[in-house]
Amino acid sequence: MNYIVLDLEWNQSSDGKEEESKLLPFEIVEIGAIRLNSERQMVSEFSELIKPQVYHEMHHITRKLIHLQMDQLEHGRPFAEVAEQFFDWCGEAPVFCTWGAMDLTELQRNLSYYGMQTLADGPFPFLDVQKLFSIGFEDRKSRRSLEYAIDYLKIEKDIPFHRAFSDAYYTAKVLALLDQEVLRNYSYDVFHIPKDKQSEIHVQFDTYAKYISRGFADKAQAMEDRTVSSTKCYLCRRSLRRKIRWFTPNGKHYYCVSYCDRHGYMKSKVRMRKSEDKMVYVVKTEKFITEAEVEAIRDKQKKSKDYKKIINVKKPGR
Repeated sequence: MNYIVLDLEWNQSSDGKEEESKLLPFEIVEIGAIRLNSERQMVSEFSELIKPQVYHEMHHITRKLIHLQMDQLEHGRPFAEVAEQFFDWCGEAPVFCTWGAMDLTELQRNLSYYGMQTLADGPFPFLDVQKLFSIGFEDRKSRRSLEYAIDYLKIEKDIPFHRAFSDAYYTAKVLALLDQEVLRNYSYDVFHIPKDKQSEIHVQFDTYAKYISRGFADKAQAMEDRTVSSTKCYLCRRSLRRKIRWFTPNGKHYYCVSYCDRHGYMKSKVRMRKSEDKMVYVVKTEKFITEAEVEAIRDKQKKSKDYKKIINVKKPGR
């Protein structure tokens, strides 16, 4: 098994007016990566600058964050050439690992822009080391900076931060210190959403379950879908009675609470997202919660501006 710990740096439009900014909001200008073996030992490294083809001025935020000048990038090679070399270096069936969830989506968007094959034709699993750090060492909810994690774990800072290779290097250092069982909590990149019902994602982790839907025309159609709106216990598969019906405080997140006689109160949360082709898709998570947490959700419902617009969805059982 090869773990490919990847970090990207990218540039963007300096004024947001370029037509390309709609197709390629972030142009990758540097790829850095570390390859780890199955024992999570560093065995190889990759670092390349990319010559810009779209944005020829450095955005001021990019310049401040990554300490790169445009004249340095002019010595790089075109994206397609670097990307092809990178994937050859990755080897077969790599497990991609990143700090945070954006890098693989932007990598795929750049590949698509240049007419290259993307990493998958649907959602695919990867390791979000930022999330895994929180699961392994903190509260499972916090999302810390990479430098915070390095300080927390007392890892030596032997190269500067905020370049692609150095951030991949430090991310690999954190990954190497995680317990093996923590690595079961993989994430999914959804640059491509499921094409149909048969390819939708259903996965169960230690403390929650996740579902990623196919595309829908709009939010209403999504919430009318049986799989989206159903509330089944993910442990015993029984249809549950809702104690708090589906509601939304903001039109993006939808909540309900159900009750299982065997396992207690289960919170369901739906996040509405837009796919690359402007379809609406759903990421639903379900987890068991305490009575105090139930009351907090009930309070959220009462305070919601949409409280009087509680969503009526078709109930498969209840």
